[in-house]
Amino acid sequence: MTMAISDKTRKALWARSGNRCAICRHELVTNPTSRSRESVVGEECHIISSKPGGPRYDSGFPLAKIDKPENLILLCRVHHKMVDDQRETYTVAVLSSLKENHEKWVAEQLAEQEPLLPRVRVRRIKENIPQSLDRLLTGSDVFAIVSGTVAYQFDHDELHDEAEVELVGSFLQELQDYGDLSDDLEAADRVKARFALGEQLKELEATGFLVFGGREVQRLEGGQGGPEPWPVAIINVLRSDNPAIVKVDEAPRRTE
Repeated sequence: MTMAISDKTRKALWARSGNRCAICRHELVTNPTSRSRESVVGEECHIISSKPGGPRYDSGFPLAKIDKPENLILLCRVHHKMVDDQRETYTVAVLSSLKENHEKWVAEQLAEQEPLLPRVRVRRIKENIPQSLDRLLTGSDVFAIVSGTVAYQFDHDELHDEAEVELVGSFLQELQDYGDLSDDLEAADRVKARFALGEQLKELEATGFLVFGGREVQRLEGGQGGPEPWPVAIINVLRSDNPAIVKVDEAPRRTE
């Protein structure tokens, strides 16, 4: 099972890509307008998918390398969809070459600039770091956590067999998929998403797992635009007897 892209990897990807799509080279953090804040339109895309049937999936590719920098390319939303829909054209070799050439171009452009633009980075804000995570009881609870986020921090207790790996892995992958698509889902699709997530919560609970979550708003800084909120979805899947779970009065259970 794969884990979420680490902050270190994310910073490296955005920095080496120069805040630009590797295909069209349009900026991926737009400037604010007089009525609206900045908008992040870039997506961290896997060259080789971790999901069977996903774009360019390779069963022989090591899972430990799925979320590593060499398997990630920064694209705008239009070209992310294009390369995944046209996977026979945009093969692993083609995307790897696009990534290499783009990052080389960015390095050359930055070397010629005087002064250099501030490097793109994601910074945590102390007061925004959750002190505890709430237990998620419904599909709506879960969808609210992942909807509109741009990054994911997933964790889980040690898994004992292949059935648990499949159950927890599928749930976390589903969360990431819905999070990535949330801005584009129609009302009916959102209803279906909440229902599907609720059913998965029931299955997890029946197997002895509880789900806890929260959001942390980090800050994207650097490049040409101003600071941009960088919301991160935090999800922990814990066994119901995990000692980290504490009960606060009669409120929903939390994990510290």
